[in-house]
Amino acid sequence: MYNLFLKYYSRTMVIFLCVILSGCAIFVGFNYDKLYGKAQPQQRMVETNSVQAQSYINDVKPIIDNRCVVCHACYDAPCQLKMSSAEGIDRGANKDKVYQGTRLLSANTTRMFLDAQTTAQWRDKGFTPVLNERSQSPAANIQAGVIARMLLLKQSHPLPTEDILDDSWDFSLDHNQQCPSIEEMDSYEEDFPKWGMPYGLPQISNNENNILLQWLSKGAPMTAVAPPSSNELTAVQKWETFLNKKSLKQQLSSRYIFEHLFVSHLYFENEDIGPQGVPTFFKLVRSKSAPGEVIDVIATRRPYDDPKTDSFFYRLEQVRETIVDKTHMPYALSDEKLERIKSLFIEPNYTVSALPSYKPSVAANPLIAFTELPVEARYKFMLDNAQNTIMAYIKGPVCRGQLALDVINDRFWVFFVDPDMSNLSQLNEFYRSQADNLTLPAEEESNTLRPVSNWIKYARQQGRFLRAKNAFMEEEFENNEHLTTQLIWDGNGTNANASLTVFRHFDNASVVKGLIGEQPKTAWIISYSLLERIHYLLVAGYDVYGNFGHQLITRMYMDLLRMEGESNFLTLLPTKNRHQELADWYQDASLYLTEHLEGNINEFSKPTEVIYTTNDPKHELLQMLKQRVAKVTPTRYALESTQLSDESKAHLQRINHLQGENASIFPELTYIVIEAADTSVEPQLFTLIRNSAHKNISSLFDEESNRLYKRDNVTLVNGLLGSYPNAFWRVKEAELPALVAQVLKVKTNADYKRLLDNYGVRRTDPAFWAFSDTLMTQYKKNHPIDAGILDYNRIQNR
Repeated sequence: MYNLFLKYYSRTMVIFLCVILSGCAIFVGFNYDKLYGKAQPQQRMVETNSVQAQSYINDVKPIIDNRCVVCHACYDAPCQLKMSSAEGIDRGANKDKVYQGTRLLSANTTRMFLDAQTTAQWRDKGFTPVLNERSQSPAANIQAGVIARMLLLKQSHPLPTEDILDDSWDFSLDHNQQCPSIEEMDSYEEDFPKWGMPYGLPQISNNENNILLQWLSKGAPMTAVAPPSSNELTAVQKWETFLNKKSLKQQLSSRYIFEHLFVSHLYFENEDIGPQGVPTFFKLVRSKSAPGEVIDVIATRRPYDDPKTDSFFYRLEQVRETIVDKTHMPYALSDEKLERIKSLFIEPNYTVSALPSYKPSVAANPLIAFTELPVEARYKFMLDNAQNTIMAYIKGPVCRGQLALDVINDRFWVFFVDPDMSNLSQLNEFYRSQADNLTLPAEEESNTLRPVSNWIKYARQQGRFLRAKNAFMEEEFENNEHLTTQLIWDGNGTNANASLTVFRHFDNASVVKGLIGEQPKTAWIISYSLLERIHYLLVAGYDVYGNFGHQLITRMYMDLLRMEGESNFLTLLPTKNRHQELADWYQDASLYLTEHLEGNINEFSKPTEVIYTTNDPKHELLQMLKQRVAKVTPTRYALESTQLSDESKAHLQRINHLQGENASIFPELTYIVIEAADTSVEPQLFTLIRNSAHKNISSLFDEESNRLYKRDNVTLVNGLLGSYPNAFWRVKEAELPALVAQVLKVKTNADYKRLLDNYGVRRTDPAFWAFSDTLMTQYKKNHPIDAGILDYNRIQNR
C-alpha cells in the first residue's frame, strides 16, 4: 500500500513541480498571505509515542542528519539554519552571520536553547521560517515552505555532470549567503536555479526526497529527543545533589567545575547505552529552578557572568541536538569520577572565607576568583581530562576562523608540568602577588577597542609576569633538581592524557591523545597557570558574538600564552640552544614581537640538568619526553593498528615521505576509505593531514607571505582525525601500491587532479552520498561515543 502511495505521490509531485517551477506566470510574485493566510509561528512537536513521531525518528530524521546536518549545524551553519534539532528547524534562518570578524559592536546572541525558547521568540529576533507557517494543507506546506522549495529546485536542476564545478559556485569560507525567506524564493529560483539543496552536492535519492516531501506536506511533525533512562536520571540526581550543597567550599568548587565543563557533553560511563551504542549526553547549566523541577536556564553571555539571582542551581540538561563532531567533547561521569572530585575539592582541609564576586575584574581571572581553592585540586582536575581541557579551546566557541587559529603551528606536541613536582601552595601565593600581571582581555568584555595598543599593554604585563616567574623559579629550583624530564607529568603511569598532539587545519583544528607523527617543529610544556589562563581566554571568556576588537585582542594575547608554553619547553634545552630555536621559530618577526622575545622569553638563567650527548639537543629532548610518557601513549592513530596486511601498512607508511612544495598541493584533511582484500574485514579509515610550515605564526592577516612551503609535510594516521574533511579517497587494498606511487609523484595541480580522477570521491560524484554513509557508519561503529556528524562545508571543488 505504501509503495503504491509513494508511486502516486511521486507522480503528483512531478506534476506539482512542473507547475511551480516551470516559470508559469500564475506563481510569479503571488501573495502568500492571500493564498494561505497570515503566518503564525508554530511548534511542531508531537507526542513521542505517536505514529507521526515514530515516522519522524525512523524515516525522516536520519535523512536530515546525514544529508542536511552535515552543513547545517553549530555557529557556522549557513544562514544560522541549525537542522540538528527539531527546535532548530522550527527556529528557521537568519541572514546575519555569527562569524563576522569586522563588526564594530558585539552582536546579540542567538544560541539555541538559551536565547529564546519558542518559535515566536525567534521570529522576534529576526529568524524567518523554513517551514510553512500559514494554513496547513499539502499544497501550502510545499509551496509556502523554503525547505520544500529548495528540495524541488534541486530535483529540477540537478548538479552539473562535470567533475569540477565552474566559478559560479562559491565554496569559500565566507561566501555570500542568500538565505531567502519564502517571500524571496521566487526570485531566488530565478536567479540561482542550480542552488537547490544540498548546495553544491549531488541531489539526494528519489526515495529520500519523497520521504522528506511527504513529511513536509503533512506539516513536518517532529518530536523531542527520547528522555534519559531511569538509571541515568538517578545518576543525574546524584550529581545535582552533590553540586548544589550549600557550604562555601562546595559552592566555590561547583562554580569552578561548571566554568570548566560548561561546553562538554557529559555522559554516565557505567549506565545504559542507547540502541546505537551511544549514551545520553548532558550539558552542565545554571538554572533558576531546583533539581527535580523543569530546568530554567540562566542564559548569560559567559559562564562566569553574574546570574542576577540570589539563588540558582547547577543542573544537568539533556543535549537535544544531533551530535556533530566539530562541537562534541564527551566527558565521562561515574561514581569513581565523583569520588575523585570529592578527594580534590571537598576532603582537603582548607577554608573558603567568602565567595568571589561576579564583577569582570574578578570573575574573568580564575587566578583571582578561585584563589581559595587549592591549586593542586584545580590543576589535577584539569589534568585528569587534559584532552578535554585543551579540546575546549578548539571545539568551543573559538572553533572556527583563520584569525582565531593562525596563532598556533600546524602540528605540535603538548606536555604538562607534573603537579607533584613543586610546592603548589607557594605557587598560589606567587599567583596572588601577580594579580595585576595576570589580567585577561575578557575583563574588557565584548566591545574591546584599540586592540594593538592593548596588545602592547598585555605584552608588557606578560613580560613583568615572566620575569617574576623566572625569579621565583630561580629560588624554587635552587639546586636545579627539577630541571630534568622528571618535571614532566607521566600520567601517573595510567592516564593517557599525559601527552597530546594539536593539529591546525588552516581555520579549524584538532587535539588528540598521544604524540602523533614525526618530531614537530615546536612543543609546549604547560603549567597550571598557563592551562588556566588559556581556558579563560579561549573558552570561558571568549565571545563569538563579540566585536572585532575583542576577537583580535584575544588572538593577539594568545600569542603571548603560546610563547610561554614554548618557553617552558625551551627551558629544558641547553642555554645556548634556547635563542637559536626561538630565532628559527620566529623568523622575520615584527618589532613588537622581537622586543618581547628578546626581553622576556627564556631569560631564566638556570642551566638544564638534562644530559645531552649529540649536537641536536631538541631531537634528544623530544625523544626523552616521548619515552617519559610511553607507558600511557595510546595507539588509536598508529598505522600499525589497522587490520590491513603488513605489506599494505608498509605502503601506507611511504606516504609520510611526502614533503616540501609537493606536500603543499594536498588539502588540509583527506579522508581515505580502504576496502580490505579480506572481505571479512570492515572498511578501514585513514586521514592524511597536510602540515603547513611558517616563518612565524604571529603575523596577522598575511599568512601567505609567512609560509615556508619547502618545510611542508604530511601525517597519515589510522582513523578519522578532524571534523572538516576537504577531500575523500576510495581505494581497494590491492590498489595501494599504485595509489602510493601516484601520491609521491604529485608535483603539480594537474597531477593532483589525475590522482582524484583515479581515486577521489569529489563533491560532484553520483556515488557521493553512498560513500558518505559508508564513512559515517564505520566511524560511528569504531568510536560510538566520540564520533559525531562531520561537516562538509569545506569539501574542495578540485
